[in-house]
Amino acid sequence: MAETGLAAVMAAIRDFDRELQLLKHGTALLQWDQETCMPSAAAAERAEQLGLFETLVHDRIASGRLGELLEQTGAGPDAPSGSESLSEQDSALVRFLFREHSIARKLPRELVGRLARAASSGQTAWRAARAHDDFAAFKPHLEELVALAMQRADCLGYRDQRYDALLDQYEPYMTTAEVRRVFDELEQSLVPLVAEIGEAPQVNSAFLYGEYPEAQQAEFGRRVLSAIGWPADRGRLDCSTHPFTIGLGRDDVRITTRYDENFFNSAFFSILHEAGHGHYELGFGEEIRGSCLADGTSLGIHESQSRFWENIAGRSRAFWRYYYPQLQQVFPSPLADIDLESFYRGINQVKPSLIRVEADEVTYGLHVILRFRLELGLVENELTVKDLPEAWREESRRLLGVVPERDVEGVLQDVHWSMGGFGYFPTYALGNLYAAQFTETLEQELGPLAGFLERGEFEPILAWLRRAIHRHGAARTAEELVHSITGGPLAADAFMRYLRTKFGEIYSTA
Repeated sequence: MAETGLAAVMAAIRDFDRELQLLKHGTALLQWDQETCMPSAAAAERAEQLGLFETLVHDRIASGRLGELLEQTGAGPDAPSGSESLSEQDSALVRFLFREHSIARKLPRELVGRLARAASSGQTAWRAARAHDDFAAFKPHLEELVALAMQRADCLGYRDQRYDALLDQYEPYMTTAEVRRVFDELEQSLVPLVAEIGEAPQVNSAFLYGEYPEAQQAEFGRRVLSAIGWPADRGRLDCSTHPFTIGLGRDDVRITTRYDENFFNSAFFSILHEAGHGHYELGFGEEIRGSCLADGTSLGIHESQSRFWENIAGRSRAFWRYYYPQLQQVFPSPLADIDLESFYRGINQVKPSLIRVEADEVTYGLHVILRFRLELGLVENELTVKDLPEAWREESRRLLGVVPERDVEGVLQDVHWSMGGFGYFPTYALGNLYAAQFTETLEQELGPLAGFLERGEFEPILAWLRRAIHRHGAARTAEELVHSITGGPLAADAFMRYLRTKFGEIYSTA
């Protein structure tokens, strides 16, 4: 095709994609509303609305019109990026849309609608079941969601395991075998480290459980959120049952948290965590904003940004050298007699626990491994939904040494399965690995991170993340991004160096 003809085709593709993104953002707005402020009686119709919107999105991606346009760029199974004469950005756009189009063509329209309706109904049922610690009430919804996930995977096809097709939704191009290999290595490193720390003199965290009024938590959280670069005119902070981040437009990203007036960590570190996701969503390069490339290249990379701000920065001694005096002023009653070092050690206490979102950095990966193995068993027909609560208890005993007495502390604690998110959980642990690798490169280029944090200078850090990671969006795959930043592939080495250095010092195990 002549160069001018190819340019016209790419212009048509960009117009097509822009309308698709507007439709997706409308769907996301319905989802955000459902999780934050929708009246409970609206749940049934919201499920219908979301089912319709998801079907419309699917129809557009799977349309013959998009297929024709992609074919005119030269895109095909052997050349997913299209003609070699395309620019780097256009090649990335074609590759992304060709992948999405190929996936959508394999999924029946009716299945897409059923999945969306089941996810909406499932989340409503999960919230009610969680509030009443009633797994039996949620069980039929989860059985339907598992069956639909299996059906989706079978429609998409897979080379080795059904789970591959589900994992690919969240961590494109990664396989179950790769995740299993990384997680086996991670478990072999984490379990002995947890044991070493358990034998060392323990730190005190009792002061974190006290009177922390929600209003003061919200005020302090918003103060820090603003300082780390969160733009009030492009984002919101709200409350939800489970903290999350969602992009509703080029300049509209919403994050949520949940407050516990008797525990400081819950809301504050969730705010930092979701702000990391939000920064990524707001940091895409100008040339890709508003397009399908304005998206995280994988949820593992997305999670690397949240874990960086929550843990590597937010749980560091340097961060609290700057912020702890301010926190003591906000909460004088529980913190007046607690010095900085005690506070730092307290927020980094390593203690096997039941709740993933409140887990320490060392045991967190074991929570993720637990969920990965259970959902793998579900979709591979090795585990039934009715046996899931007991299987959860057994795996928790084996990996963490603690056993939930209530399902709300076990199988009902996370939102992901209620929304059909099978394949999602591994990305949390992968995010920790990516974050540690990226941080080593950041420090090689900028100098020690602690120097910026203890002065409250967050702009250079965010600027580096924007330049190295955020601006590329989905134009680069996770593998390409990691290689471009670190010069090597994903590995657990940097993360384990980080853990052993930090917690070896806190617990004197180094």
